[in-house]
Amino acid sequence: MKMKAGLDCASILGIVIVVLSLSCFSFTTTEAYLHRHEPKGNITIKWDVINWTPDGYVAVVTIYNFQKHRGIEKPGWTLGWTWSGKEVIWSMVGGQTTEQGDCSKFKGNIPHSCKKNPTVVDLLPGTPFYQQIEHCCKGGVLTSWFQDRANSTGAFQISVGQAGTTPRTVRLPNHFKFTAPQAAYACGPARVVRPTRFITADKRRFTTALKTWRVTCFYSGKRKTIN
Repeated sequence: MKMKAGLDCASILGIVIVVLSLSCFSFTTTEAYLHRHEPKGNITIKWDVINWTPDGYVAVVTIYNFQKHRGIEKPGWTLGWTWSGKEVIWSMVGGQTTEQGDCSKFKGNIPHSCKKNPTVVDLLPGTPFYQQIEHCCKGGVLTSWFQDRANSTGAFQISVGQAGTTPRTVRLPNHFKFTAPQAAYACGPARVVRPTRFITADKRRFTTALKTWRVTCFYSGKRKTIN
């Protein structure tokens, strides 16, 4: 059956339950070593496609602060990008876009965001459990991996529509932008890497992402503020 307006509520709820059952998503030992041992460290973003939907996919986006001594303070990080096509964000868990954009052409189910260049922020501490995913909801605050590994990672779940539905047809976003208070970063292009392995909450089953790409961002100086 062809879908015109996107995922129905039952489909979205089923996907959310699957995603929330994942206990861990991380780098392999080799990948983590390479990123942590760059001279000044970096911000690394991993985008893991974990499920296909009728018109797109569900992904877990994870942000790692591999900087040696630079934390991300309040009001926290923001992450933006530009879609390669006409993608929309149907729903999110653990994060939200700062603007919905123009979704007037949609009837029935309305996307979370229709912007060509969305910007995502973390949810705040105390967010209801059903809106959380592991590593989310810190208000965008991240410690350095070297100072406090447990709190150096952020994450959110995103359901993307009007997108590719196979590893060959899915399109990588472009022009990633990562910002933090009083800090500017320069991000490279998204690159396809080895799919991430996940472990379920009961630690009895491993699964593998359907496709994974990675973006690396480096500190480029203090961000200019406009008074």
